[in-house]
Amino acid sequence: MIVDPMQHTSSPLAGSLEFEEEAWMFEDAKAKAHRKRRRRRRGKHRWQRELDAEDEEINDRLEQVDSSLLSEDERAARRRADQKVALAQAALRGALITVLLFVFVPFAGVWALLYFCIALGSKAFRLFYEPQLRERFLQDEVQRRVHTRVRSERRHLVGEHQRSLEQLSASIAHEIRNPITAAKSLVQQLSEDPQGEDQSEYARVAVAELERVERSISHLLRFAREEETRVESIAMEDVLESAIDSFRDRCLRRQIEIVRHYDADGQLEGDPEQLRRVVINLIGNAMDAIEEAQVSQPEIRVSMGENLAGSEVWLRIADNGSGMDDEMRERIFDPFFTSRDEGTGLGLALSRKIVDSHGGTIEVESRPGEGAEFVLTFPKRRPQ
Repeated sequence: MIVDPMQHTSSPLAGSLEFEEEAWMFEDAKAKAHRKRRRRRRGKHRWQRELDAEDEEINDRLEQVDSSLLSEDERAARRRADQKVALAQAALRGALITVLLFVFVPFAGVWALLYFCIALGSKAFRLFYEPQLRERFLQDEVQRRVHTRVRSERRHLVGEHQRSLEQLSASIAHEIRNPITAAKSLVQQLSEDPQGEDQSEYARVAVAELERVERSISHLLRFAREEETRVESIAMEDVLESAIDSFRDRCLRRQIEIVRHYDADGQLEGDPEQLRRVVINLIGNAMDAIEEAQVSQPEIRVSMGENLAGSEVWLRIADNGSGMDDEMRERIFDPFFTSRDEGTGLGLALSRKIVDSHGGTIEVESRPGEGAEFVLTFPKRRPQ
């Protein structure tokens, strides 16, 4: 039996090739495993980064929601706390850097200390002392300006009060002196010719002038003193009807029509007699304006109702007389201002005083040639 020696022995070259092939396969498997681990780590890191991003976004949203629920003072306090925390962190970093530089590079440490002292000192000043200084300066400036404005307003009010007193004194003197002068002249004529034919007429005119003086003084005293108000529950409709009835004869003589339009009975708290005087004064002025204008179809419109909330009663009294210009409309409520020779000029001033005492308002709307309309509002419950 012949045996082939090649079957039992291998050449050195073949063994080397097999070893290299195995080594290459091992390295390839190792590289594949490494790449696989890297891909896993990369995937894990990407997944982790996505989770971190989502967590950060959620935290931002929660912080925004929390900030929206806070008040302005709480948000300001939070911002101030964040600034303090940031300042403390910067101080800690600066101290650590300065210490390291002092240990290894002392010269650089000195410059770092100066830099951090200046930077952190300025931040601390802006954070702790600047708001207090700003508040103090602001208060000082506000007090100075308020004091200046108060002094200016006081001087203005004193001047207005002085002018008002001067105008009031001049009006009182005018209203009282003129009828007294006329009465004095008539009495002198009576004394010169006691048996004259016109003595009775002179006496009648003198008495009328003295009555005018008495009426002016009476209105002035009523305007000057605080009149007692008897508050009770009333219906404005009853007050209006009572005031209108007092002009029945005059309306018949002058053929003046009073048109009524009531949307409610106007229940409120007030003094019925005072409110009746206000209505009488306004309707009387409307009749005087109509008679002076000599309109062909004289008419006075009286309307009354309540506001939508049911808390106020409004009243309108309008006429179709000659109306008023801007100057007269501005001065119509001034004491002793009148456009009639026999008027005292205190009727509307007294009316406004009564309306004010009831917590109401009175306004006038008028244009020349278009009549006038007075608008009054009263709260249903009189203020205490």
